Amino acid sequence: MKSLAATDKAEAYAELEPRLRNLLAGEKDLIANAANTAALIFHTLPDLNWVGFYRLIGNELILGPFQGRPACVRIPLGKGVCGTAAIARETVRVPDVHAFPGHIACDAASRSEIVIPLIRGDRLLGVLDLDSPTCHRFDAVDQAGLEKLVAVLLTAGVLHPKFEATNLHTGQGDEAEPFTPYSRQADVVPLRQTNCAI
Repeated sequence: MKSLAATDKAEAYAELEPRLRNLLAGEKDLIANAANTAALIFHTLPDLNWVGFYRLIGNELILGPFQGRPACVRIPLGKGVCGTAAIARETVRVPDVHAFPGHIACDAASRSEIVIPLIRGDRLLGVLDLDSPTCHRFDAVDQAGLEKLVAVLLTAGVLHPKFEATNLHTGQGDEAEPFTPYSRQADVVPLRQTNCAI
């Protein structure tokens, strides 16, 4: 797919920001909002082969919602482009991934990459990672546009208040409620009564 010129790219991001805001409006669920954000970016911006999130849990980044080929599940902090951006807490642009020391190759087609950290207050939550099959795909316009989209994601309440109260190491938090399986028989609809196909 043809890359956008810088002016067209700025316009594309300017249009994408309110679309994302509208898409996430009223939804507080982390997984749902991250999934829709990744899908919107992947299917709107040209020349991408992977878009997705990694969540910070303990001392590693763990794969979250994404679009593209199956990816590495766990990345240690400080390793690869994602781990480097997480440790630095700043966006990292890599024009040629083969020239980046310690690059983690999840998709052999990737040639350039940009990673934006997700930071709320002073807390690192994870990263947004974009890969392209084209060298030098990401520039300052992409960085500014993607950082604005991340800000939309974070201000949309992508993290439910109870998620924020959860200790990422133990899964426990002061505000956490015990998990109760949903098992009321009256509300369970047998598969044969739905329109779902197996």
